[in-house]
Amino acid sequence: MTPSTLGVIVLLVSLVFLLSGMPIAFALGAASLFFILTLMDFQQFLMTAHTVFEGLNDFGLLAIPLFILMGAILANTRAGADLYESIHRWLYRLPGGLGISNIVACAIFAALCGSSPATAAAIGTAGIPEMRKRGYPGSLATGLIVGGGTLGILIPPSVTMIVYGIATQTSVGKLFIAGVIPGILMTLMFSAWVILYMVFKKKSLLRAGTSASDHLLLAEESFTLKEKIATLPRVGPFVLLIAIMMFTLYGGLATPSEAAAVGSVAVLILVMIIYQLTLRGEILRVLKGTIRESTMILMIVGTSYLFGVVLTKLYITQTVANGIIGLEMNKWLVMFIINVFLLVLGCFMPPVAIILITAPIMHPIIKGLGFDPIWFGVIVTLNMEAGLITPPVGLNLYIVQGIAPDVPLTEVLKGSLPFIVMLCLGMVILCFWPELALWLPNKMITR
Repeated sequence: MTPSTLGVIVLLVSLVFLLSGMPIAFALGAASLFFILTLMDFQQFLMTAHTVFEGLNDFGLLAIPLFILMGAILANTRAGADLYESIHRWLYRLPGGLGISNIVACAIFAALCGSSPATAAAIGTAGIPEMRKRGYPGSLATGLIVGGGTLGILIPPSVTMIVYGIATQTSVGKLFIAGVIPGILMTLMFSAWVILYMVFKKKSLLRAGTSASDHLLLAEESFTLKEKIATLPRVGPFVLLIAIMMFTLYGGLATPSEAAAVGSVAVLILVMIIYQLTLRGEILRVLKGTIRESTMILMIVGTSYLFGVVLTKLYITQTVANGIIGLEMNKWLVMFIINVFLLVLGCFMPPVAIILITAPIMHPIIKGLGFDPIWFGVIVTLNMEAGLITPPVGLNLYIVQGIAPDVPLTEVLKGSLPFIVMLCLGMVILCFWPELALWLPNKMITR
């Protein structure tokens, strides 16, 4: 049997396991064991536990539970709500200032926790009721949080980038820094969409003769300088922590794992001081949630590594890579096909699983075509962001609908469509100007 034919069989059988409804980690593990027992010698089966351990025996993976802990601590306090309120008081004069405040709050919160679901939940819990109370349509209010929440896996720290870096043996520190400018760019693009929407919406209301008393979107707000400054003591320490973490990573003073360790301890101390969290109640719940989520991700990491080893030993990975590189096809067409493939996978699987399954195959293809792995890591992250807001497995969609259960899922989808378009536009922009992702990493010192 040729490696190509074997590859098709492996793909079809793997899809059966993945679509069976069992957890991703178990599906990958079961598929791997099936192929080992049917296509390989029994000695490989005896090495299964050692192979899984080898996949987890990486110091860089320590950053994942630490960043999850940081996000869990913040998500279980009023940090997100306070951050959102502070930004709103400074940006309220802009058209759609309330919506922009939610986007910017998502961006800053993302820089603290590295988790898209945590960002959407923390900011959405405070932001969605406020936006709807002030006249924002349900689709726009939910769409803003669905889209803004995706920034959690682009703006460093990012669990997705850690997984990509480990799977492709790429510097996680450089990947983090590579996401800074694209993250700012996407924040500005999301904010620009809100401004345009609100300008046209208000003009249409005024043309219809609607007054401020008839529609809340036309009402004016006002905050004094004292009211603006009053929110800073609660928000300032967290913003300062972000700056310190970025400085240590950019300057090569700490590895991502070290920065995550210091950051999680610093966040724990800050919330205990600012929000009076106690070790007996809230912290115990946070630790249990962190263990649960970290275990899930690390199980996927271990079984995905086993799956990748099986593909390599069956010579499927090398065959696919050599076949694509050998095609007389424009490299940008190959990049387009890869991104469409990833977008389709994003509709059915979580980002961590997609990256761990596909990265061993894609990495040699990308390098063979002359693309930078750091740049491609940012492209993949943007692609995974789009997957987080596309059904049927768009996690952010369901988190946001849980916050606003009276908004139909169709309305949430309608509000998220412009953000999917902008994420795809962001990928196109990075293809034309890769320096947006590569300039900072090329300047940094790595450890």
